[in-house]
Amino acid sequence: MTNYTIKNKIFQHYRVKLTTILITFFFLFILPSHSNNVFAIYDPLIVLNNKFGIHIIDESDLDDAKNLVNENGDWGYVTLVIQKEDRNTVKWQKVFDKLREDHLIPIVRIATRPQGSNWEKPNPDEIDGWVSFLNSLNWVIENRYVIIGNEPNHAKEWGGEIDPVSYANYLKVFSQKLKSRSNDFFILEGALDASAKNTKGTMDEQEFLTKMVTSVPDVFENVDGWASHSYPNPDFSSPPTDEGRESLKTYQWELDLLKTLSIKKDFPIFITETGWSQKNLTEDKIGEYYQYAFSNVWSDPRIVAVTPFILNYIDDPFKDFSWKKQDGSFYKFYDIVKNFPKVKGSPTQIDKAQILIGIIPHDEIADKFFPFTLAVVNQGQAIWDTRKINITGNGIEAVPIKASAPETVTPGHIALFAGIGKVQNFAKYINNFLSIENNKKIISNKYYFNILNPEVSPSPLNQFINNIIWVLTTHLKN
Repeated sequence: MTNYTIKNKIFQHYRVKLTTILITFFFLFILPSHSNNVFAIYDPLIVLNNKFGIHIIDESDLDDAKNLVNENGDWGYVTLVIQKEDRNTVKWQKVFDKLREDHLIPIVRIATRPQGSNWEKPNPDEIDGWVSFLNSLNWVIENRYVIIGNEPNHAKEWGGEIDPVSYANYLKVFSQKLKSRSNDFFILEGALDASAKNTKGTMDEQEFLTKMVTSVPDVFENVDGWASHSYPNPDFSSPPTDEGRESLKTYQWELDLLKTLSIKKDFPIFITETGWSQKNLTEDKIGEYYQYAFSNVWSDPRIVAVTPFILNYIDDPFKDFSWKKQDGSFYKFYDIVKNFPKVKGSPTQIDKAQILIGIIPHDEIADKFFPFTLAVVNQGQAIWDTRKINITGNGIEAVPIKASAPETVTPGHIALFAGIGKVQNFAKYINNFLSIENNKKIISNKYYFNILNPEVSPSPLNQFINNIIWVLTTHLKN
């Protein structure tokens, strides 16, 4: 009888019984949806990165966003806003899972709530609640991009006040608390309005930043990237060839300003708002501008993401910025950007598995072959293709997987793997183990088991242990 025939007979003999046993275990575990292990942020510019993105206001726009930023590429960005009264973990986990499936990287801007004509001033006492909420989510990739605030040099964005000192303290405390919970949080400051003047309702960005740094010198200690609203002003209508403050290169002016304030960090750039208004420009002209900008301006290697404002806003006050028309179709510049050559991004995801239980007959082997079935939970961020998962281990030869179900496993869900292993060397008791391997990397715990040599009589103690295992296994089988 060939080894292949032996392995198939063993596999067929145990497949139904072992799978039935394992299904029982599904109801014996309360599985975490994700792991809260601390890792650390990575530099998004050292991996393949698709910097194309878009700003959205509603998760119903995700399909259109995916079609825009991932055509001819993969893993583009979306900037989205979460208001404090919308901190529903179940809702936002579903959104994040959708982003994961669509290969979209979220940049999350936190917000308070509208209060008359202003946005409510953030309350430092609510920071802990924000941190707990943000940490409760299983994020799409290892870097958890969070923007703290929005244009705080506008009074309407800070409860009707202009208070750079208050914002600096808020940013410092918020960033510290996020980092204390997880080093995966990649923190961006609230982008400022570089075109704002010193008026009753606004403050010049240079003065605002200077007061922030003077009052709180280490305000940017835990900030990892620079968020910029690099709009082509005045009137959101200037050509992309302009430079300096109030241009597409506003971010460069801001970085230069930071150096004069003794901020020595070399921040990667996130242009979370930009774009042209159709109030003064045709859609054809805007299309030309986007073509030039992505080719000659946003090609800057320091830029991680460009998310123009805004994909779908067909009413006032932002209808002139919308990429989508009232009839549901898109302006021409949508297709221009959609068809633009892009990079197939490869962001870092946490890939982690936990072998919950294994059914491995410890003393029923044939010609050193033994069957196994494993129940494994996906505790990471990546979606598994189980056809590409390998089983490896110690004390056995390479293990071919005979079956797995289902073929695709999202985080928080369980997969079953069944196959045949071969013992390399017998002893009275060998501490063998199996592990899960994905993309040539071990991602799971070691699941230990023992294989007895039927030709070697175990010690009385080991025989007693074996009998207990046999009784328990038989009870479960029945």
